[in-house]
Amino acid sequence: MILKKRWPLVALFAVLALSGAHALVAPRPAAEEDPLADLKSDACTVIMVAKGASADGSTMTTHTCDCGTCDWTWGHVPAADHKPGSTRKIWHINQYTTWKEGPKWQLAPTKGDTGFAIPEVPHTYAYHHGMFGYMNENQVGISESTLGTVRKLVNNTPSAKIDLTMLSLLGMERSKTARECIQIMGELAEKYGYGFNDDGEMFAVSDPNEVWIFEIMPVGPLWAPESGKPGAVWCAQRIPDDHVSVCPNESRIGEIDLSNKDYFMASSNVVSCAVENKLYDPASGKPFSWKRAYSPAEGSATSSQGRRARLWRFYNIVAPSLKLGPETPNMDLPFSVKPDKPLSVQDVMTITRDKCYGTPFDPVKGIRGGPYLNPNYYGGTRKISVANVEYTSLVQCRGGLPNDIGGIVWLSFGPQDTACYMPLYAGITAVPKSFMVGDHFVFNRASARWAFDYTDFHVQVIYSEAIEDVKKAQAELETPVVQKIPEIDKQAQEIYAKNKAKGREFLTKFCVDNADKVVNAWWELGDKLLVKYNHFGFYDGQARRRGRGKPAPSIWQKAVRIADILAEPDQQPPQR
Repeated sequence: MILKKRWPLVALFAVLALSGAHALVAPRPAAEEDPLADLKSDACTVIMVAKGASADGSTMTTHTCDCGTCDWTWGHVPAADHKPGSTRKIWHINQYTTWKEGPKWQLAPTKGDTGFAIPEVPHTYAYHHGMFGYMNENQVGISESTLGTVRKLVNNTPSAKIDLTMLSLLGMERSKTARECIQIMGELAEKYGYGFNDDGEMFAVSDPNEVWIFEIMPVGPLWAPESGKPGAVWCAQRIPDDHVSVCPNESRIGEIDLSNKDYFMASSNVVSCAVENKLYDPASGKPFSWKRAYSPAEGSATSSQGRRARLWRFYNIVAPSLKLGPETPNMDLPFSVKPDKPLSVQDVMTITRDKCYGTPFDPVKGIRGGPYLNPNYYGGTRKISVANVEYTSLVQCRGGLPNDIGGIVWLSFGPQDTACYMPLYAGITAVPKSFMVGDHFVFNRASARWAFDYTDFHVQVIYSEAIEDVKKAQAELETPVVQKIPEIDKQAQEIYAKNKAKGREFLTKFCVDNADKVVNAWWELGDKLLVKYNHFGFYDGQARRRGRGKPAPSIWQKAVRIADILAEPDQQPPQR
């Protein structure tokens, strides 16, 4: 009887010893210890590379649009001239939902209409957008990450006329530089009120010369325009030219120096709003810290058992020489760092696919990945690359070229590890048709996203084997295009110098043709994976022979036997 009672305990220690999963039994911080724990905080990772930290002198920012239910369609909005007295309708577009009535961007002007409008500007610029505006014709780029804020500042009332998606579209339409974009968005949010669908948020705002972190918060549900007070509070800090940074759904701006206008911008109420809401006490003698006041996120990679690992992990990848430990509180990690070596666009693509392999938070360590080392089974580690990605954008702004040619949005649909980046030049006049359709709830072979989900679905079944097929396809269809960009740049410049419209035509055809080629290839790849690994075997189409599939790792098989021992009689499988 005593032995029977000890068996579960012995087996538990055996499982932990096999997996090396000591972190699994470490206590997680209670929700009340983290005021942002219950907010939408596990959404998007933004990587930022300033021009002096990149291999080619470009600036780069990424947006891992991790949602699982959001609209994934993309579109292009052309430039336009507007008559004096024209107004711009303001829509409310919830970034977290898809409208069942049809494509969000076709319905937004009517279904999202608030009945409110602001004065239009004489000319609006062309831009590409997905869930947000991502790049306009002036090479102004945006990438987004949700931060959350203290509850008392949330304003979901109709007084908040502008939500985050709308703010990005207005920024795209009206700005020529990153600084101007920040000023425009900040002023509009202050004047008309920010919030409704959104609360604490961050944009990486870039152009060929600079990358800024722009963070914005509502000011509470009692705000009204008649108060004469700003309807938002915001702050922006520039990343040094030879540095990189990352935002993993955590506020990154700490102490600010508004006298240093080269590096800081903010709303007039940046400190007073915190004081009024008892988020900062000037009498404390402590310097004002934006993130500690408006969006505190305590904990480290270690204390959160990997839930807050992305900030540390990014710095661990790009600057290992700094030896920043995973136990370092995230709030104490630097705003930005100088990478050990300049990063290329392919380096950044690789980082967006990072799964924390080889770290204490490795998702396939021990038995975490199941029999085929699938990094998506284990939910304890929040990775840069996750399974519920709508798309990942890599916004690249390059100086020394006409803006139409210098700007590129590299777009990857679905999970980064099983997808392929495709370029969209700033100067293209249309996006591929397959980018403009589809949603989560209806399978659609006309949708680019479904092509990548189709392949991804088959990879998940036998991940350790099928991911190698995907890597081969990426090497054949992604790498050569990255390497071909200088040649395309040159051809486009020659055409552009003679006729700008023809140059845009050339770029549009290149991007659409390449996207169509990749999407078709991914449909075919999904078909091949289905056949190749059918019934966990190995079907060789050329030899027309079926081979034996790879056996599950011994550690997993041992864990299954231990689990059988632990099972109660009524949990035993039925006898056949």
